[in-house]
Amino acid sequence: MPHTVRTEKEITRFAGFLQDQGLKLTTERTALVREIFATHYHFEADELLFKMKEKGLKISRATVYRTLELLVKSGMVRRVHLGEDHYHYEHVTGNSHHDHLICTTCGSVIEFHDDVLEQRQREICERKRFTPTFHNLQILGLCADCRKKGELPDAPDRVKMIGAGATQLRK
Repeated sequence: MPHTVRTEKEITRFAGFLQDQGLKLTTERTALVREIFATHYHFEADELLFKMKEKGLKISRATVYRTLELLVKSGMVRRVHLGEDHYHYEHVTGNSHHDHLICTTCGSVIEFHDDVLEQRQREICERKRFTPTFHNLQILGLCADCRKKGELPDAPDRVKMIGAGATQLRK
């Protein structure tokens, strides 16, 4: 499906969600949805605000954060904690569940999906009589490039900064 057609579908979907919440689809919200669904990496709220202002849209930080919260609530955007002190976001299309490998040195993010792992998690929940509503698996460590360079993580449980590597997702 062409990008513009998909984006228009997402705008219509968000408009329906907002209507159910008694809210309106404003020009700013429409522009944010367009930008989010044109972004194919994990982004930060302030980065989104900067991009919108760079395009000449007058939009407040509060509008960006409120709209992101509404998009998360609608299920169209996922909030992801990638080991830093703040969240990143990614848009959700279809059944796009995946997990993350995060390099604690360069900040690269590698997405992966493993059916066997997903099945095992369902079995564990069933055995423990637990009803899952969501899960987010992240494995922190060193990517192949950093390992080749002999890099060592400053703190094995903390990402220095999600850098340019996060904008070039590897599957």
